[in-house]
Amino acid sequence: MTTKLRLDIPVLLPDVEDANDVCVRRLIDEIGTQAGVVNVHVRPPRGAGVSQLCVHYDTAQLPFGRIREIVTAAGAKVSERYAHVVWKVSGINHQRRARTVADHLQKLPGVLAADVATTSSVHVDFDRQQCDIPKLTAALKSLGVKILDQTVAAENSPPAEGQEDTHDHQHSHTDGEGGGDHKHSHAHGSSHAEHGGKDAEHSHEHGGMLGANTELIFSLLCGALLGIGWVIERFVAGMPAWLPMACFISAYFFGGFYTVREAVDNIRLKRFEIDTLMLVAAAGAAALGSWAEGALLLFLFSLGHALEHYAMGRAKRAIEALAKLAPEVASVRRDGQITEIRVEELRVGDVVLVRPNERLPADGFIVVGNSAINQAPVTGESIPVDKRPVDDVDLARARPDGVPSDSKAFAGTINGAGAIEIEVTRRSSESALARVVKMVSEAETRKSATQRFTDKFERVFVPAVLALAFLLLFAWVVVDEPFRDSFYRAMAVLVAASPCALAIATPSAVLSGIARAARSGVLIKGGAPLEELGSLSAIAFDKTGTLTEGRPRITDVIPAEGIAVEELLNVALAVESQSDHPLATAITRDAKKHLGSSQSPPGALDIKSLTGRGVTATIAGETVWIGKLEMFGSDDVPALDAATISAVEKLRENGRTTMVVRHGQRDLGTIGLMDTPRADAKGALQELREIGITRMIMISGDHQKVADAVASEVGLDEAWGNLMPEDKVEAIRKLRQTTKVAMVGDGVNDAPAMANSTVGIAMGAAGSDVALETADVALMADDLKNLPFAVDLSRHTRSVIRQNVFISLGVVAFLVPATIFGLSIGVAVAMHEGSTLIVVFNALRLLAYSRRSTR
Repeated sequence: MTTKLRLDIPVLLPDVEDANDVCVRRLIDEIGTQAGVVNVHVRPPRGAGVSQLCVHYDTAQLPFGRIREIVTAAGAKVSERYAHVVWKVSGINHQRRARTVADHLQKLPGVLAADVATTSSVHVDFDRQQCDIPKLTAALKSLGVKILDQTVAAENSPPAEGQEDTHDHQHSHTDGEGGGDHKHSHAHGSSHAEHGGKDAEHSHEHGGMLGANTELIFSLLCGALLGIGWVIERFVAGMPAWLPMACFISAYFFGGFYTVREAVDNIRLKRFEIDTLMLVAAAGAAALGSWAEGALLLFLFSLGHALEHYAMGRAKRAIEALAKLAPEVASVRRDGQITEIRVEELRVGDVVLVRPNERLPADGFIVVGNSAINQAPVTGESIPVDKRPVDDVDLARARPDGVPSDSKAFAGTINGAGAIEIEVTRRSSESALARVVKMVSEAETRKSATQRFTDKFERVFVPAVLALAFLLLFAWVVVDEPFRDSFYRAMAVLVAASPCALAIATPSAVLSGIARAARSGVLIKGGAPLEELGSLSAIAFDKTGTLTEGRPRITDVIPAEGIAVEELLNVALAVESQSDHPLATAITRDAKKHLGSSQSPPGALDIKSLTGRGVTATIAGETVWIGKLEMFGSDDVPALDAATISAVEKLRENGRTTMVVRHGQRDLGTIGLMDTPRADAKGALQELREIGITRMIMISGDHQKVADAVASEVGLDEAWGNLMPEDKVEAIRKLRQTTKVAMVGDGVNDAPAMANSTVGIAMGAAGSDVALETADVALMADDLKNLPFAVDLSRHTRSVIRQNVFISLGVVAFLVPATIFGLSIGVAVAMHEGSTLIVVFNALRLLAYSRRSTR
């Protein structure tokens, strides 16, 4: 018999917050090699819980006590050896600098992975036996990178008890869920940055000895000194010869200050980059006595760098502006009094008062008051959403992810005209807004195919240019010209061939596209999913909660012969009230309305889920089965009577989802449910067709007739029904054999299918930790209209990337032969740096992208 053990990941690995961490992968590998272990995977968090490690094992080979020992020992082993650190830093002003720092860290012994983004974040996974944090900080310091803020997990804490579990992931129950009571802690050193506090503001103001604009000031000083020296040399007679030379040398110092630093770091790594080429060219010009031209080269190059930094800063500031949406203080009700505290001090369970027109300080649910809240900062919704208090505070507190959207509140959103009180469900560092800011900031580390290509191209192209320049040094051997002219030509080719524009072509577009999407409530986790989303031709949709409202209701209750409706509903309520599945929630809600408060359901025990089919429990000593028709008559589940089967078939003919209830030896009857298709689904799908999505398929676990009915109503031609969770994965794999395909769902039950698609897209992610973690693209609002916007923006971004690559390579292709045939260094540098600025400002157009009109 195969069963499961679940343990909280932060308990097994106290140093790990992210379920995608390299340490988690190593833990899975460590446990998976044990005899008797069938499967090991990460189970996303439910409600306010945390990610868990789910281990499927054979009880015949491994008793519960032994498997728990194996798992905790493996966790201790991995936690003791491997660690990671995330830093917010200064001193990384452009893409090439980020790549240099990442490569330098990657070469350190014991570093497993190093990701550095121009958004000034550094993430390093390392082996403690070979490396430690002092070595990493020393390496960063040697590169001139200053650590501003650190987020490292807390010290190891003793593991808590695990619990054996037989629940299924698709139909999970609160009884026996792991993780709810475990205590675990993390150090969040970035709370100020996440909320736009003074410390965060301060950290962005100082990028050098003269502040954030040091590079620009040095560049302008270089230009001024160059101009003064040139004027003295050409037009002022009688001045000493050393004066213009002093101006040129000083211009070299200011123009080459940052370039030398970059070149030296690259030479240490045995790499030749653009900065190295520029220095060689400037040194060559000086060797020929052309100090003015060399200074001009450094001036234009440093000015281009500084302007590139400024322009890229605009995209960064668009992201950083998100962090400043949440207020710094909150009015909290404690001990019957209202006091004002910093949002970082809010605890889960606190009740905060939000006055009219104030920004909400934390995520939570409304307990008092009605208001219309502007959620645009988080979800991108243009119209304020009416909010009301939850009906059951205790239920909302137990299942915060299950709170209806009209009672949920998010940090950073703006209250309307009514005063409201909110119970906090997440700390400020864990709010939807804080997580979005963190993920967007780190998104740039996921490179697109184009960016990987340009990186590889540069690594081959730069040495090739150096080889060409070396050959051109000897042109005087075959061409009748002095060595000076051959040397000058070689230096001009070095300048012309430097692929500065190519290096920034893709990152600038990716950063701008991600920032623009985030402003409209669409979280795109990096260049890879951004570019893939723009190249799609097919999209698969889950039915429930995606194409439908996700709020099914009971439409039919058909008891078996001799069975009262009340008995049928009471048994169904007793079992389904312990589940958070959408169908179970609907049965619980509507059964309570029908039965009223006078009747209380019997107690249900031993609740177990049967994968993708239903659930079983025990009431009054007899087994209860609730589920699909196909569940009965197989795998030791009793068959149904002919009358019950006939009732199910009739309901399915009318497009109903059916749940059959059996207690002991008796069929109690059938419950029919229906989920209303979204009002905007048909219009959104038509927009996708107009954008260029040629194939759209609905995949569903419902009966084929139910799937066909919904598909027809929303305007889809293809619907695949009767799919178990593993069948959905296989369906996506089948589609990927012929085309790129996205999977759109809620990010929870659809996570395996999303993982197998080209791009996984989750809806309503603002209210779901799971969706934020599992999806490549997260639509923060529960609104299909954002999907055409996301796809169209991605297509525009992909187009801008192509334009930038064409411009950057085109300029190089023109300048190389032009300089060989006599074009001067000055003109080459002007065109070269001009192309760099063109591609950056072309990318910045994406920040002003206007979404397509929705129907």
